[in-house]
Amino acid sequence: MEVIIAKNSGLCYGVKRALRLARNTRKRKTEKVFTFGDLIHNPQVISDLEKMGIHAADDLEQIAEGTVIIRSHGVSPKIYEALDKKKIEIVDATCPIVKKIQKLVAALADKEEEIIIVGNKKHPEIKGLIGYSREKGIIIENDNQARNLPAKKRRAVLAQSTQDLFLFTAVVSALIERTEELSVYNTICQSTQTRQKSASELASCVDTLFIIGGKNSSNTKKLYQISKRILPHTYLIEKADQITPVMVKNAKKIGLSGGASTPPEAIQEAVAKIKSSHKHQIKSEKRVQCQS
Repeated sequence: MEVIIAKNSGLCYGVKRALRLARNTRKRKTEKVFTFGDLIHNPQVISDLEKMGIHAADDLEQIAEGTVIIRSHGVSPKIYEALDKKKIEIVDATCPIVKKIQKLVAALADKEEEIIIVGNKKHPEIKGLIGYSREKGIIIENDNQARNLPAKKRRAVLAQSTQDLFLFTAVVSALIERTEELSVYNTICQSTQTRQKSASELASCVDTLFIIGGKNSSNTKKLYQISKRILPHTYLIEKADQITPVMVKNAKKIGLSGGASTPPEAIQEAVAKIKSSHKHQIKSEKRVQCQS
């Protein structure tokens, strides 16, 4: 049996930056330190931050003093304003890619009649982006919703940074039929697109594929959905102990890929679990993308 780890797996730049800012803030602060919401979407990492004394707060009412770290997904302008009024120190760990999208949405709000944002309406990044749209933003989750929009002379469309490129393209195609002048901005981050390509290529040349990451992680779920379309034997797991012998039974090639918030040790733990679950000895372990 052969185990192949996708070359583009694990923590992305934005997540590494957020974690570095959080840990450095905890080292230099003696008072309470909070994150507004989970800093990243990975339960093991959040648990580790909690042990360090960095607590996630979902409501501003929970924060009366100390320092607040803005989550990597970003927040709306109203959150910054509320924290300023409370005189709470802010450490902004918003992913730089998300920051650019926020600025784009704010600029588009000055000139566009309508801004279509392709993403999950419950995701914190989307909630933040809507705050920058000055009530001109409309969240679309699929191409069917786009087809049901009324015809417009002008509108702009962009995507959540971790969106599925295939889905975004489908939405754009649907909007072209409903809009005279459509401005298209592909705001899916390059790291996300690279990971999606690697996962799809890996899914096409292995027998079983594990996507490792938090169940609330948008980019991890997209990797799973993309891979599942290609390889039915694709599994989304948060931890190595969710791997069972049945999942790897008769598999000659097993692939592993991690979301942007998946620490490298989680992937190595999965490799160890596969070794112990499979009755045959692992012939090799690679960390290169196989070619389809």
